[in-house]
Amino acid sequence: MGNPKRAEDESLGVCECILLGLSVFLIIITFPFSLCVCMRVVTEYERAVIFRLGRVRGGAKGPGLFFIFPCTDNILKLDLRVMTYDVPPQEILTKDSVTVAVDAVCYYRISDPVLSVNAVENPHKSTQLLAQTTLRNHLGLRTLAEILSERDEIAHNLQSTLDEATDPWGVKVERVELKDVRLPVQLQRAMAAEAEASREAKAKVIAAEGEQRASKALKEAADVMSTSGTALQLRYLQTLNNVAAEKNSTIIFPLPIDMLSGMMNK
Repeated sequence: MGNPKRAEDESLGVCECILLGLSVFLIIITFPFSLCVCMRVVTEYERAVIFRLGRVRGGAKGPGLFFIFPCTDNILKLDLRVMTYDVPPQEILTKDSVTVAVDAVCYYRISDPVLSVNAVENPHKSTQLLAQTTLRNHLGLRTLAEILSERDEIAHNLQSTLDEATDPWGVKVERVELKDVRLPVQLQRAMAAEAEASREAKAKVIAAEGEQRASKALKEAADVMSTSGTALQLRYLQTLNNVAAEKNSTIIFPLPIDMLSGMMNK
């Protein structure tokens, strides 16, 4: 007795030949009207996957013109352009127990048309659902500070994880970007108060450092002027000049400056 599987394959081949012959016969007797059914055109950004009696006929066809058998061939067109998926806001509990809403955008494309048709029922829907779950799982392992400060690194890790998961589906994830991180209102107020207190403390430290440097410079200037009476008199006259310019008044010296200096020396 022969192998039943082999006999089944041979019978399937005979049936296929009969159907193909019938298709060719119908095309010939209806020529040239049959050309409208047999000719297909795909654009530069499209590829066509042809199923002949349920089996894939070669690889993806296109771009350009090709022929099919109308009775035995079934054609599926796939778009190879980059698709944009706006991930809706996901409620995420971070590692430090803070609830945030994060939304993102995912860019992906079909890299293998034949594999995307045979491996998964709906590659677009599957990729979108996977992007949502991966975003929640990945950000759940991060603290709020890490999410706010390491957005580029998180986006790169998300892209690598999604690309690795969708590769068996014939889908290539090009890029993932985090759009917005929404915090609770109470947490926003607390962070704003903390930031304001930090700025005030920093301003006080800067003012204290400035006063310290100014006092040191003033002490050095006083030490230099104390060694020279002429410099002290010039500084005294300069101060009087500034006061007179600001107040617009006349200053009368009751005693000469030389007499005052002599009394100071005594």
